[in-house]
Amino acid sequence: MKKIAGILLLFSVACFGQQSQDIEKPIRNLFLGMKNADPELVKSAFTENAVLQTITKDGTVKSDSIPDFVASVSKFTKGDLDERIIIEAIHTDGNLASVFTPYSFYLKGKLSHCGANSFQLVKQNNEWKIQYIIDTRRKDNCKEIK
Repeated sequence: MKKIAGILLLFSVACFGQQSQDIEKPIRNLFLGMKNADPELVKSAFTENAVLQTITKDGTVKSDSIPDFVASVSKFTKGDLDERIIIEAIHTDGNLASVFTPYSFYLKGKLSHCGANSFQLVKQNNEWKIQYIIDTRRKDNCKEIK
């Protein structure tokens, strides 16, 4: 009985591990695309009608256009934009995933700001895509992420 339980545990860990990698892929591609100044890779991370928002210092929510964000990436050179994240939590239910990532953002090699990202992803055509990002941004109490 213990052997069967062990095999089931290993199988479930392997399955979730692969699912976790699949969910992380568009997030990793977003930041890789930013770092490589590759707007097409950035664009590929999002659903067609994705939403991008930031919570400002005073608590208001500012919306940004995904096409404008993608276009802005092409204005930088490789290595200028470097957002480093730590994936703290992934929660899933069917075709919905929620991912929370503290981050440090570097502009041209210098720490610019930090905060946290909250991603909502959906699985479409057997592929995870970012539907929604909301983040915080601050310049104080930033910890560098390697």
